[in-house]
Amino acid sequence: MKKQHNIKMALAVLVTAALLASGCGSQSGSKSAGDAKTFTYGTVAYGVSNQNTGTNPHDTYVGWSSIRYGIGETLFRFTNTMELEPWLAKDYEQIDDYTVKINLKDNICFSNGKKVTGEAVKACFEDLLQKHDRAPKDLKIESMTADGQSITIKSKEKVPALLNYLSDPYGCIIDVEAGEHDKIVIGTGPYEATSVSDTEIDLKKNENYWGETKPHMDKIVVKSITDGDTLTMAMQNGELDAVQGLPYSNLELFQNNDKYNVSQADTSRIYQVAFNFKTPALQDLRVRQAISMAIDKENFTKVLLHGQGTPAVGPFPASMTFGDNAVHTVAFDKEKAKGLLKEAGYADTDGDGYVDKDGKNLELRYLTYTSRQELPLLAEAAQADLKDIGIKLDVNATNNYKNFLKSGEYDLYSNAFVTAPTGDPEYYFSTHVLKSSAYNMGFYYNDRIESLEEQLRNTFGADKRSSIAIQMEQQILDDCAYFYASHLRMSFVMKKNVKGFAAHPSDYYEITPELAKD
Repeated sequence: MKKQHNIKMALAVLVTAALLASGCGSQSGSKSAGDAKTFTYGTVAYGVSNQNTGTNPHDTYVGWSSIRYGIGETLFRFTNTMELEPWLAKDYEQIDDYTVKINLKDNICFSNGKKVTGEAVKACFEDLLQKHDRAPKDLKIESMTADGQSITIKSKEKVPALLNYLSDPYGCIIDVEAGEHDKIVIGTGPYEATSVSDTEIDLKKNENYWGETKPHMDKIVVKSITDGDTLTMAMQNGELDAVQGLPYSNLELFQNNDKYNVSQADTSRIYQVAFNFKTPALQDLRVRQAISMAIDKENFTKVLLHGQGTPAVGPFPASMTFGDNAVHTVAFDKEKAKGLLKEAGYADTDGDGYVDKDGKNLELRYLTYTSRQELPLLAEAAQADLKDIGIKLDVNATNNYKNFLKSGEYDLYSNAFVTAPTGDPEYYFSTHVLKSSAYNMGFYYNDRIESLEEQLRNTFGADKRSSIAIQMEQQILDDCAYFYASHLRMSFVMKKNVKGFAAHPSDYYEITPELAKD
């Protein structure tokens, strides 16, 4: 028995030595609770209505929480100019139009000390394809083979934006063999979750973190605080170290204030309204155009958003080559909007202030949700502006919006969406404007859009892809399938002693190893 015990001890020593040699394994002992450096973060962007509660990136939009809060990392990531760069990957080789070989860095391990290999990445992606709703359609993977520190991916068809898609938060690499327990998965990021609920995520330092910069904080507490005034007071009272999502009217309390720093970045998050093409009145292009012409984007952005956004033309900001500067739409003009309604056969025949046709007022149901502060403000603006041209808007702002979407109880649906999180335009088109799109809530269909998307998904090269994207955007705008209100400016407010915490144009990266407190 003693001999067997000695053999086990020797094996344990060898395993520990191997882990340390590969850069994995525990690096230091834990600190006592009294010595722990804690960062407390309040945000409106975490919650059930956002489909991101938890840490498992293979579940709906939970990947956003995984990558935002430093739990998971992807093979590639985006720079501040939205260009791809390796992250967990070392490099890659495009073997042909259908096949790419990705080589992994050799020193990466999961937070449990297990080394990240090609086989581990392959297992992760297999689980992703089995469970996720968007990934299979995006990636179109036919087969994967692992060999040491590399993984070769073969697609069923050309996927020119494959690496971009793999940089979506759902592409966070997790140890699927470790499983998911109490909404906790094992990732490669600087922090690992210790407790997860629908309103809070508690994290601790990943002692096995592979990066050159080691995490500075011992503990991270992410709190979901969806009420803007509560969030503001918590920041003012010193209960939080940083916040995201303050009401725009309250943001000025922290600007030009010696106690705080503010970090901002323009993003591709769009506030949009989808027209339901199943609604008879909205099948008339003139009605959709009238609505689009009547809503004052400038006033919405400057007054209601306090300048924390840019009036939109299409789904992409002007900073992108396929963005607002490349397309055009109807201009704000309430008088022309009234004229279009008249052409469509609407008039206020009973003097009640609303136009009618065949004895029925033009009354529309407007559905949105409240978890993003901008959406109720847009509903308020739209309701007032459309009243001026004789359209009655019944606003339903509820975080139970999914049930109304399922039942079809809406004529216009307003939401917020990051249109180019992968730095490529196809993501937005594939999710919103195709017959098969998961988020085509307006049931929009256009043969030309379908054809152009077919071209886009088979075209390599940023310039060529941009050219096709512009054509698609313009067609969507010509059809008035969507009303695009504003692009968001992301703002983080933090105490003066917080360092390494900055807004990013992708709306992904928040908690990083660089985060520190003086």
